[in-house]
Amino acid sequence: MSEHTEVFIIGAGAAGLMCAITAGQRGRKVILVDHANRIGKKILMSGGGHCNFTNLSVSAANYLSTNKHFAKSALARYTPENFIELVEKHQIAYHEKEAGQLFCDGSSKQIVAMLAGECQAANVDIHTQCNIISCKKEGVIFHIESNQGDFSAESLVIATGGLSIPSLGASGFGYQLGRQFGHNLQNTRPGLVPLTLTGRAHEPLSGLAGVSLSSAETRFNKQHFRAGLLFTHRGLSGPAILQISSFWQEGKALEIDLLPELDVYAYLCQLKMQKPQSFLKSVLSEILPNRLAQTMCDLYWHNQPLGNYPDLELASIAQKLRQWSILPSGTEGYRKAEVTLGGIDTAELSSSTMESRIVSGLYFIGEVVDVTGWLGGYNFQWAWASGSAAGNDA
Repeated sequence: MSEHTEVFIIGAGAAGLMCAITAGQRGRKVILVDHANRIGKKILMSGGGHCNFTNLSVSAANYLSTNKHFAKSALARYTPENFIELVEKHQIAYHEKEAGQLFCDGSSKQIVAMLAGECQAANVDIHTQCNIISCKKEGVIFHIESNQGDFSAESLVIATGGLSIPSLGASGFGYQLGRQFGHNLQNTRPGLVPLTLTGRAHEPLSGLAGVSLSSAETRFNKQHFRAGLLFTHRGLSGPAILQISSFWQEGKALEIDLLPELDVYAYLCQLKMQKPQSFLKSVLSEILPNRLAQTMCDLYWHNQPLGNYPDLELASIAQKLRQWSILPSGTEGYRKAEVTLGGIDTAELSSSTMESRIVSGLYFIGEVVDVTGWLGGYNFQWAWASGSAAGNDA
């Protein structure tokens, strides 16, 4: 005998929890299952344990998708202000870190506890350590077989996330279910991920591990991001790199502006007049970390007094510092990726409800869908918005 419910949700991450709360508040009978031993694992580790739960300025322009308009409907109907209202209702203190990014003053555990409390209030039945064996649809009813028994439901919501951070239990199960029910996938790849350097590109930079810049600008094609940058043992990381990684294409170089807030040429010309005997490395060490200044000199220029450089050469030095071209060999992969790009094709989903256009009563929400946000709370906002959209319809 299977347990019957109205809404069955697979995946108790941000999107699944929001969907469960929303459907439960409508009076729907909801069962939420997850294969992990606790709910909201990715929420718990996010934002360095402080959960960057949304961003004050959210629009579809902050998301990557084959259909750049798909996210608009859900994002318009569940806004950052809606989630902030929920956070304030639970008296969770928060702060704006930078550029609209909101973090908990305390722990990410507060957000998970808030969502768990809302689920309880909405009479959501939660099953952890529940492994799905099979899902099928007969007539208008979905039949789900699991290690905790059989279930049947009128609506089935897939909120299983993507492939990023397999150590938290990420898998391709949601994509597998999508294919089973006739859905196409946009190619998946790691997003918001550190970039790696190998061979000749890495060797001269290998001594820079641990060196960081508080502000650098990364550029690829027409996309650019200004934020912190970190040199690692294997390559490049930091917010500016994570952001551009979602746009970067393998085999192509990206450009880094090491001093985006300084007119480097004017600075060098001024010092050439004021201190012509100052050596280039010591001058660069005043505006760059010492090891980075040394490395740039070793790689590209003779370290000599500024007075020895013609203005044309100073212009070339400035240009290199503002347009440093680096060819990454790859990424750190799903192991270190914060999100998965690609996923269930949005052309086969309703943008207002997240319901499948192929199988009625089937919904896909959150990271499993081909909608991926920038770094800075955008992916959580997509989880809340898409979860709310499905929860209001299922």
